[in-house]
Amino acid sequence: MTGVVLLAKRAAPFAIAAGVWFSPVPAGLTAEAWHLFAIFVAAIACVLLGSFPLLTASMLAVATIVLTRTITPAQAFAGFANASVLLVVIAFIVAQAVVKSGLGRRISLLMVSRFGGSPLGLAYSLVLTDAAIAPAFPSNTARGGVLFPIVLSIAKGAGSEPDSAEGRRLGGYLMFCSMASLAVSSALWLTATSANPIGVQIAQNAGIDLSFGSWLLASSAPTIAAILVLPPLVRRLFPPGVGKTPEAPAAARRDLAGMGPMSRAEWITAVTFIVMVAGWVSGSALNLNGTAVAFMGLGVLLVTGVLTVDDICKQGDTLVTFLWLAVLFAMSAQLNELGFMHYVGERLASRLGGLPWPALYVTLVALYVGLHYFFVSQTSQVLALLAVFLDVGVRGGVPAPLMAPGLLFASSYFSVITPQGGSQNIIFVASGYLKQGELYRLGLFVTLAFMVVYLVIGTPWLLLVNR
Repeated sequence: MTGVVLLAKRAAPFAIAAGVWFSPVPAGLTAEAWHLFAIFVAAIACVLLGSFPLLTASMLAVATIVLTRTITPAQAFAGFANASVLLVVIAFIVAQAVVKSGLGRRISLLMVSRFGGSPLGLAYSLVLTDAAIAPAFPSNTARGGVLFPIVLSIAKGAGSEPDSAEGRRLGGYLMFCSMASLAVSSALWLTATSANPIGVQIAQNAGIDLSFGSWLLASSAPTIAAILVLPPLVRRLFPPGVGKTPEAPAAARRDLAGMGPMSRAEWITAVTFIVMVAGWVSGSALNLNGTAVAFMGLGVLLVTGVLTVDDICKQGDTLVTFLWLAVLFAMSAQLNELGFMHYVGERLASRLGGLPWPALYVTLVALYVGLHYFFVSQTSQVLALLAVFLDVGVRGGVPAPLMAPGLLFASSYFSVITPQGGSQNIIFVASGYLKQGELYRLGLFVTLAFMVVYLVIGTPWLLLVNR
C-alpha cells in the first residue's frame, strides 16, 4: 500500500498539469498563460502533496516552461537575479551566525532570567525574544531552531513532561505560544520570513512600495497588540496548570553564568546585525540597497571568521530554497504579465461585486486566511493568491495602501492555523506536548484573534499612517 500511495502522490502533479494543459483555453486567456498556469499549479501541488523534494519540483518546472516554449529563457530565469530572492538567501546564510556564535541562546536565557517567574512571564519572555531576533532571521524555521531548545529545557526543568496528562500542560502552553509567536512576529519585520520580500515584490506591481522602515511602521501597532494578547489568550484556551515558576529565572542565570562573557564571535555577530538592521531601516533615506546591505553583513562575518565557507557549504537547504523561490517567483511574475492574475481577479470580483469596500476588504482578508487550510507553505500561498486578492480589492475600491499590508500581514499570522501551516510549526508539534485536536482548536481560535486584532486595530492605523 505504501508503494501505491507514493506512486499516486508522484503521479498527481503530472496528472494535474496534463489535465489543465489539454483542457480548452478559457476565453480571455492566451494559450501561453493557460499552459504556464498548468505548470505553476503542478509545481505548487508538488509541495502541498509532498510528491517531490523542492529541488526536484523546481528543476522540472523551470525546464518544462522553457522547453515547451511557454515563456522565454530570459523570463524563466529572471528570478535568479531578483533582488528580493537574493536577499532571502543571503539572510538565510547570515542567520547561521546567530546560532553558531551562541548569541541566540544568550538572548533567550537573558529574557527568561528577567521575566520567567510565572508561565505568563515565561511566555512573554519567549515571545519578546522571538520578536527581538526576528529581523535577522528570514526563516521562521531558523528562529524556531533557536527557541525550541530553550522552551524544551524550561518545560522539562519545571517538571513538565509530554507523557504526563496534567504535567504536559506547562510545556504545551509554552510550545504553542512560541509557535504562534513565530507567526505573528513575522508580520512585524520585513526580513522576518522569506515570504515577506516576495509579497512586497508582488505588491509593487500594484504601486505599493514598502521598505524595511515603512513596513515596520505599518505593522507596529497591530502586531504589538497581537503579541501582547497572545500569552494570556493561549493561557485561557489552554491553562498551563502551574501558577508560578520561581526556579526558571535562577536556572537561566546559572546557564548564563556558565556561558561566561560574550565571546568575540557573539560581539561581531551582534554588531553586524545591528548595523544591518540600521541599514535596512534607513535604506530609503540613505538610498541603500537592502540586498547589498545583506551581502556586506555576510562579507563581514566571513572576513572575521564568524562564518566560514564550510558553514555555507553545509547549508544545502539554502540553495534549494533559492532555486525554488527563483523559479516560482519567475512563473508568478509571468502569470501576472500574461494577464492570468487579472483574469482570475475579474471573475472573483464579479462574485463579490456590489459590496461596499470595507465589507470587501474584510471578506477578502477572511477568505485569504481561511484558504491557508489548504496550504502547507506561506510562500506558496503568497505566490499563488496574493496578486489575485490584491487586484480584486483595489479594483473593488479598497485603498491599495490598506489592502496590500492587510494581505501581507495575514500571510504571516495565518501560518499557525494548522499544525502543517508552516514548516516552523513541525518542530513544536513533534515535541508531543500537544495533541492534534488541540493544535487545530488552538490554531483556529488564535488565528481568528490575530485577524480581529489586525482588522480592528490595524485598519485605522494603516489609514492613519498612509494619509
